[in-house]
Amino acid sequence: MNLVIVESPTKARTISKFLNRNYKVLASNGHLIDLPRSKLGVDIEHGFEPNYITIRGKGKLMKELKAAGKKADQVFLAADPDREGEAICRHIGKALNLDLEKPCRVEFHEITKAAVKEAFSAPRLINQNMFDAQQARRILDRLVGYKISPLLWSKVRSGLSAGRVQSVAVRLICEREAEINNFKAEEYWTIDALLEEPESKGNFKAALDRYKKKKIELKQKADAESVVAAVKDEVFTVSQITRSNRKRRPAAPFTTSSLQQEASNRLGYTSRKTMSIAQQLYEGINVGEKETSGLITYIRTDATRVSAQAQDEARSLIKSKFGKEYLPEKPPQYKSRQGAQEAHEAIRPTVVNLEPDLIKQHLSRDQNRLYRLIWERFVASQMNPAVYDQIRVNIVAGDYQFKATGSSLLFSGFLILTKAEDENGETILPPLKEGQLLKLSDLFPEQHFTQPPPRYSEASLIKTLEEKGIGRPSTYSPIIETIQGRGYVVRENKAFIPTELGFIIVDLMLNYFPEVIDIDFTARLEQQLDDIETGKLKWLQVITDFYDGYFKDRLSYAEEKIEKVEIAPELSDEICPQCGKNLHYKHGRFGRFLACPSYPDCKFTKKIVKETGVLCPVDGGMIIERRSKKGRVFYGCSNYPTCNYSLWNKPLREPCPKCGSLMTEHWKARNHYARCNDKDCGYEKALFLKKSSANI
Repeated sequence: MNLVIVESPTKARTISKFLNRNYKVLASNGHLIDLPRSKLGVDIEHGFEPNYITIRGKGKLMKELKAAGKKADQVFLAADPDREGEAICRHIGKALNLDLEKPCRVEFHEITKAAVKEAFSAPRLINQNMFDAQQARRILDRLVGYKISPLLWSKVRSGLSAGRVQSVAVRLICEREAEINNFKAEEYWTIDALLEEPESKGNFKAALDRYKKKKIELKQKADAESVVAAVKDEVFTVSQITRSNRKRRPAAPFTTSSLQQEASNRLGYTSRKTMSIAQQLYEGINVGEKETSGLITYIRTDATRVSAQAQDEARSLIKSKFGKEYLPEKPPQYKSRQGAQEAHEAIRPTVVNLEPDLIKQHLSRDQNRLYRLIWERFVASQMNPAVYDQIRVNIVAGDYQFKATGSSLLFSGFLILTKAEDENGETILPPLKEGQLLKLSDLFPEQHFTQPPPRYSEASLIKTLEEKGIGRPSTYSPIIETIQGRGYVVRENKAFIPTELGFIIVDLMLNYFPEVIDIDFTARLEQQLDDIETGKLKWLQVITDFYDGYFKDRLSYAEEKIEKVEIAPELSDEICPQCGKNLHYKHGRFGRFLACPSYPDCKFTKKIVKETGVLCPVDGGMIIERRSKKGRVFYGCSNYPTCNYSLWNKPLREPCPKCGSLMTEHWKARNHYARCNDKDCGYEKALFLKKSSANI
């Protein structure tokens, strides 16, 4: 009998169905061995030797695995194909006294029958370099966290932590907030001309572009008035028409980062939710008559490479489903970011022919939505680009030049699958020819103000971390969870806002540990971890250079010089009904709340109610913002539990013009729109940001 050890019970159940009776598959439920939580666990004086122990509560499971290992003819270790999986395998291998000089490591990137059987036919040695890279990360993070955090407890408040990567993420959010606070809006104006083509009577708009062949900028109302006065009596003539074909190419298959970003933008999922659902799809789901199998490939990857077999399957499906004109001559190749682990594939369906609609009934709503996103992205990536007929028209009016751009879809390409819209929409211009005179119908000057950079959303923060080389695919989700859980940032309207505590922590880190919170330094350290994995560097040298090179001295200086930081309480106008004191604003797991400053003598707390200004259609109570047990925002009647009316989408004050029912706010991709809450009505309309305009 052979023993196979994986991390997850779900994964164990799936794999056991692919192997014969000579294999017994057990799960370790993640890590069994790690550094102790109660102390540093790293011997700094003796070569940074880690002190690994069996994790508390997992002793019984370890005994069971050891007993099963003694009875087995051979033990195979089949954790996930990444550094963390390699560490799990090596720790279990040593605990079970396996001969690690013999092949016992089984690696597969998708949990399908073919992939699993192929992996078991060619086990390999445990990769020591991968283990060393993971060990180096754990020790670095432990040194930073367990050395700096006690300083924060004594000088700021208990319960805080300083992480090697999380601190950089908080810094990015704080610096963006400072940019927003320091931003000074500048006024500018644009002018559109509504023109008519005399023969067809077709109207179109052209935007003011140049004055005497130079780009024109209108800073204030007087500038716009001057232009309007100058051009209103001029003759508008088509001076140049340029036609071209523009190709819109499909995006590359998903990496971990791009999947988290797209799931956030299109589905509204947090990175944690995305990875949880993706893990379910990866580990295996029963889809009816077929045996349980993984539906997607391994979910922690930064590569866009896909196997030749997967490309062939996709090409066959595209040809039969859409026609050969949608098929490129050669399978497309996508460039991964620098340093990506090309041994991994992109995230893709394991069986391309399992179309989302065919297995929809076997998946939960969330599983189906994410699987559809992954399936469509992969298949679209193997299709021809969309082609647009684009026309650019230059129009002169005296010394002024206007421009109009139109486009129409000539060939849908991959858009036939994704049904995505062009970023600029489709604009059709009337038939025009050079030298043609046009009739001016009206001029539309419009006032604008420059906008500050937007706050980071979860998607944009992950994108920035990846671009700057901070963290790796498996770290983005825990980073975001940690910085919110510690109260360094809060999320409002899907955007991260730093708290006062966040600013304090960043300032302390900048003053006393500038290297730890330096973006470039952190990126270089990530590259060094990659170099350990490839054998270019030794893990002990990287740790020694970090600790002895500067961290030890920085730590000594901070312990001596750092002063106590007093965080002034943020008072509210509300009075505690139990003791009469002004309630303080506090930050908790689910956002801000009010609490009595006399805690623990007085334990009164109160939720902060955010009113929407919309009345409940059932009993007339106020609809307020609420949160589910899992922290998800929804909207419900303030008279709950007497009235349990609730909505997931934000209600709008304006009633439906068609039936008078409640309207709710929705986002789809980058489109912002209102929809009637009455499904039988179906009324929708686009929502736009308000702009200031003026007629001159």
